[in-house]
Amino acid sequence: MSDAPRPAALVGEISARGGAAALRRQQTLTIMLLFGGYAAYYFCRADLSVATPLLVAELRGRGAAADVALARIGTLSSLGVLAYALGKLFLTGVGDLWGGRRSFLVGLGGATLFTLVFAMGGGLPLFTLAWIGNRLTQSIGWAGLIKVCSRWFDFSAYGTVIGILSLSYLVGDAVARESMGALIGLGVGWRSLFGFGAAVAGLMFVANALWLRESRTERGHGEAHVNPLNLYAAHDARPTGIRALLRPLVTSRAFVLVCVLSFGCTVVRETFNTWTPMYLSSYLGYSAGGAASWSALFPALGAVSVLGAGWLSDRFGTTGRSLLLLVGLALAAIALSLLVATPPGAAHAVLPLVLIGVVALSLLGPYSYLGGAIALDFGGRQAGAAASGIIDGIGYLGGVLAGDTVARIAGAFGWHGVFVALATVSAASAVAAGFLHVDQRRRAVRAAASP
Repeated sequence: MSDAPRPAALVGEISARGGAAALRRQQTLTIMLLFGGYAAYYFCRADLSVATPLLVAELRGRGAAADVALARIGTLSSLGVLAYALGKLFLTGVGDLWGGRRSFLVGLGGATLFTLVFAMGGGLPLFTLAWIGNRLTQSIGWAGLIKVCSRWFDFSAYGTVIGILSLSYLVGDAVARESMGALIGLGVGWRSLFGFGAAVAGLMFVANALWLRESRTERGHGEAHVNPLNLYAAHDARPTGIRALLRPLVTSRAFVLVCVLSFGCTVVRETFNTWTPMYLSSYLGYSAGGAASWSALFPALGAVSVLGAGWLSDRFGTTGRSLLLLVGLALAAIALSLLVATPPGAAHAVLPLVLIGVVALSLLGPYSYLGGAIALDFGGRQAGAAASGIIDGIGYLGGVLAGDTVARIAGAFGWHGVFVALATVSAASAVAAGFLHVDQRRRAVRAAASP
């Protein structure tokens, strides 16, 4: 009897291969749209940081003292981060109800609109309202992205996919800062910088509105597989209410530790995102354009860190991410401690830049998985957006400190005081990462011992 496949079986095999190829193409398009869209968010976020020296100069021209002007920008930044944190906590769960695509588009559209409002503003009241609106609408974007990923990709690909997409905000931040720094060098004012950011976000809004789809089932493919060990694995149906949705998360000790880590990491990350241009300009003597361009070092090296951390975590097994967090936060604490001792002036500018790079490399890669792959591992299909929102929301409550509080510390104790505070936060977060790592090792041992 011939072993050759029957015609019907051969047709089925060819059809399956064609379906798999089509799925890969559509998944690639989905990654490209989400990557470009979320990178565009940062053109409407880095603009304030890059423009801070110009805004401070304008406020001083209106009669405000230098420290007062700096404190006002710091307060504006903190209010924006607070709005972002509250949106993460209380609004991102809607992605589990109305879909991730809608949340992602609302974030892009809101960023575009409110950035234009900021550019047309004439004083701090309108600046503040526009910045709060910008950050509030942006707050639901990442959870929307995570929700879309949970509907397009199997859990076995979460680390790779979220690692790639985590590069979006680092690449977006770096490109935004570099391009805006170049524009400042050409003599462009801060209003044009905000208009430029809005144009980039608006373009990506149109692209995602046209081509992004909520789920691969809309293209005729089967449902994506979720992590069988997620906190909702025993319940296939969507939770009936907010209490049922949140209870498995808030009662998990490991999930609480992840939220603590998000708090500490975001304090450090947002401080560098917000104040690096000002530090380089006021302490090391860079021009406004040069400070903006060199501030791209932090997100650029962070992109390298994300790729490296993803590669390493795949090889370290189930406890790899917590181990990388522990090691990374400890290294960041050491680098921040060394920054305390660096003297001011352009003649001493190399070492601070090296140490800023070390912080980026050791922190941003492990941090990127907290609100991404780890959130999906906890929340599964039912609560991926809520898990991501809670983790990021708690983190950005810490990020509030990166605005007004850091400005006040810098005014009272100088940049040395800022780095002492950040080193303390990093060291405390490293301790929390140690507890998480011990917890995960125990869970892994119990799982291996189970029949």
